[in-house]
Amino acid sequence: MHPETRGRSAGLSVVMVSYARFVAAHDFSDDAVLAKALSARDADAFGFLLDRYNASLVRLAGQYVPSRAVAEEVVQETWLAVIQGIDRFEGRSSVKTWVFAILVNIARARGVKEQRSIPFSATAVDNDEPAVDPSRFRRFRKAGTWKEPPDPWPDPEQQAVVREELAVVQAAIDGLPGAQREVISLRDVLGCTAAEVCEVLGVSEGNQRVLLHRARSKVRAAVERHYGGGDRR
Repeated sequence: MHPETRGRSAGLSVVMVSYARFVAAHDFSDDAVLAKALSARDADAFGFLLDRYNASLVRLAGQYVPSRAVAEEVVQETWLAVIQGIDRFEGRSSVKTWVFAILVNIARARGVKEQRSIPFSATAVDNDEPAVDPSRFRRFRKAGTWKEPPDPWPDPEQQAVVREELAVVQAAIDGLPGAQREVISLRDVLGCTAAEVCEVLGVSEGNQRVLLHRARSKVRAAVERHYGGGDRR
């Protein structure tokens, strides 16, 4: 091989190795890397958390408080608590479950304060409401782009059926006892694993399983009653 060619090849190898190390050091899907970056107040790491979990946190907070606006306030308090408490994170759980546990504690307290009552002003039309939920877009990396492209627009009939089914399920979930509502929201709405739910809520695997079974049974019965296929007592 010509010396000049060998030199270029070696230089390329060094660049590739450096790039591989850079990617590895910024692989925030690795909890150890993410926690270290958060402790260093890395904006990219925090942006990764926001992009990945903000929408889920708002949805979960909505199970405790009476409005979207209050849920977003709860999430803002959660992110502030994450920033202030990251130095105390010991890695005994994943970063995800640690953040969700903080949210649950704040949302529970706020829910009690709000007493799940909806003020009259909450029924007013908000002319400043954005046409598309801002949480669906990235805030840091590739800011302004979709986190996930929207699904194809359904035909009107299909859309009406889906809306009806979701409304029935959500109403059934809202009517569940608190512990059952928490578990089914985390497992079936937000897609958390059983282990993650146990860590977030501080419950045993056995309790989580029983709560989830009871919650699913009640929601299923509510759907059956709605469509005339279940016990109407």
